[in-house]
Amino acid sequence: MSHARYPEWQAESAEALIAPIVANEPGPVLLCLQAVQAHFGYVPGDAVAMIAEACNVTRADVHGVFTFYADLRDTAPPAVPVRLCAAEACQAVGGRELKAEWAKACGDDADLATLTGVDEPIFCLGNCALGPAALVDGELMGCADVARLKAAVAQAQAMGEGA
Repeated sequence: MSHARYPEWQAESAEALIAPIVANEPGPVLLCLQAVQAHFGYVPGDAVAMIAEACNVTRADVHGVFTFYADLRDTAPPAVPVRLCAAEACQAVGGRELKAEWAKACGDDADLATLTGVDEPIFCLGNCALGPAALVDGELMGCADVARLKAAVAQAQAMGEGA
């Protein structure tokens, strides 16, 4: 499934993103990885070797940086990513229960599961007073529950189809 908001992987596009970073920044591995992910929605495996060569470091060095940062990904993101806060404050006000209820909702609805992907936990969205918190397609939600999550997913999907 292609993610409509991101272009397909193209080495030429990645090279054009990486070149100015390498030319202007010291130690630019992380910046290059972030630029590729911002453009394509993920970091394709071929980009690791490209970044290593451009930055004059080993692929192992780039892979080490890539695997250290949890927000970098090697697969295309789901169409409408849903991330539930897993920090202690949100857990204290129903975060664990929300995670279980969301997993059940996705288990009962294969289309919802495909659309939103596997829950990728996120730690502290800074919305502790309104927990449990979630990110739906990058938008912060407080007092999250399954019904509100589903409504936000439907709204994000409708906006994505209109774009």
